[in-house]
Amino acid sequence: MKIQVDLLQFQNRLTTKTVEGKPFVWDPIRKKYLVNQPEEMVRQLLIIYLQEVEGISKNYIAVEKSIKVNDRLKRFDLLIFDENHKPIMLIECKSPKVKVSQDTFEQIAWYNSTLKVPYLLVSNGITTYCCSVSYEDSSFSFLEKIPKI
Repeated sequence: MKIQVDLLQFQNRLTTKTVEGKPFVWDPIRKKYLVNQPEEMVRQLLIIYLQEVEGISKNYIAVEKSIKVNDRLKRFDLLIFDENHKPIMLIECKSPKVKVSQDTFEQIAWYNSTLKVPYLLVSNGITTYCCSVSYEDSSFSFLEKIPKI
């Protein structure tokens, strides 16, 4: 079940610049300009959405940090923490040109094998899914909206 998340409404909230013909976008969490690739655009729009619509403080959002998964270093896109600084939602961003597929869910589930968060979210900026994970019976349920964290 897809979630209705209109990330494009936040495009005018992005801070961008062009340097030597290359587009850059400001990341308010990492406090630096990054090359504005399609996946980065989705990540930045999602950060704005999470802060402005879902009310999540930037202090509870981690961006592109390394985690160890089966003895391999990987980087997650976004990780949301609760007020006790416990990881609560893992987010995988894709370019709008990349279809959210079974492979996307397998990737985020693999990353989550280390983190074991209760919520997973995947988005390509057009299509967004969020699910809750039950570790007791190794299942997940798609949600109609992003849970309040």
